[in-house]
Amino acid sequence: MALTLKLPGADGAVTNYALVGMPLSRPSAPPQFNRIAYAAAHVVSDPIRETDPWGKPAIDWETTMAFRHHLWSLGFKIAEAMDTSQRGMGLDWAGAQELIRRSLAEAATVPGADLACGAGTDHLAPADARSLDDVIRAYETQIEFVEKHGGRAIMMASRALARIARSPDDYAKVYGRILSQAQNRVVLHWLGDMFDPQLAGYWGSNEFGQALDCVLAIIEANQAKVEGIKISLLENSKEVELRNRLPADVLCFTGDDFNYAELIEGDGQKYSHALLGIFDAVAPSASKALAALAAGDVGTFRSVIAPTVPLSRKIFEAPTQYYKAGVVFLAWLNGHQSHFSLPAGMQSARGLNHYAEIFRLADQANVLDQPELAVKRMKNFVGVYGIEP
Repeated sequence: MALTLKLPGADGAVTNYALVGMPLSRPSAPPQFNRIAYAAAHVVSDPIRETDPWGKPAIDWETTMAFRHHLWSLGFKIAEAMDTSQRGMGLDWAGAQELIRRSLAEAATVPGADLACGAGTDHLAPADARSLDDVIRAYETQIEFVEKHGGRAIMMASRALARIARSPDDYAKVYGRILSQAQNRVVLHWLGDMFDPQLAGYWGSNEFGQALDCVLAIIEANQAKVEGIKISLLENSKEVELRNRLPADVLCFTGDDFNYAELIEGDGQKYSHALLGIFDAVAPSASKALAALAAGDVGTFRSVIAPTVPLSRKIFEAPTQYYKAGVVFLAWLNGHQSHFSLPAGMQSARGLNHYAEIFRLADQANVLDQPELAVKRMKNFVGVYGIEP
């Protein structure tokens, strides 16, 4: 007998929904991929200890680390302390330092575990930046912290730099200085303003072609220090253009949570690696799909990954910066945490109908790992909004 529950629709009507999905089996050992696959991981709040959720969110470190073990067990590398962890939207630099320290120490206990850590300038309020040197010092502080603890850096886009820079040359100065000092090769981070409106005009222009020329010039001038670049513009043609123009030894990491399936598969000549927030939410599906692709089974890759794309597009719909709420919602439905709350109360950024549609799409994509638990929790959730079982 199918599991059913009452869910609201976009028209406001409440109807019965019968689940159709089947949970995926888990691999007995972490699978091998032929694409580098980073999952940008969320942090788990601690609502019981929290007294000031907007000002000083409490973090459940034990459950946060357990989720990283979940991702490692499925073959993923972890992109730590990135925007998925609510950097600048609930997790401040002090919290990020604790997260980076704990995750690097935890990775050392897991054979084969790997992660790279976000390093930016978020401890410098954009309004407090008076010069490019202020931005450089802020980047130096965070990258030095990551490297001191044995980590590799992902050089996150900077709100302060976006505010103070006046030309592509300003970006070239800041990035050139930081990359010249880095101990290891760095992954750059091109995050569109749909993810963070304060990053509008990054790389010195609102025009894609001019921004692309700027970032390519930076990469070519510092090629020995750049492992790759993550691009998150939610427009696959722009990623393909960047990918086609990168130097041969610099990797393209898709951050396109709308079009990742086709970008990872590639066009027969080139493909993108992955650094994605959606992999946090659909990890078992993405793991199975990537393992199939590595085995040459493109049909299975497509059949498993394709149903996750409508789900991802819903989670990342505008205002895109609130996607973290959908990611954590699925972590709660799937039993990875005992509550649905986010640092800074971010769960309130989306409405009931949004979450109801995520539930439907997750079921149809075979992303609900424990359907009975998911239904129980969803019934409780919609009950808070006045929908009786």
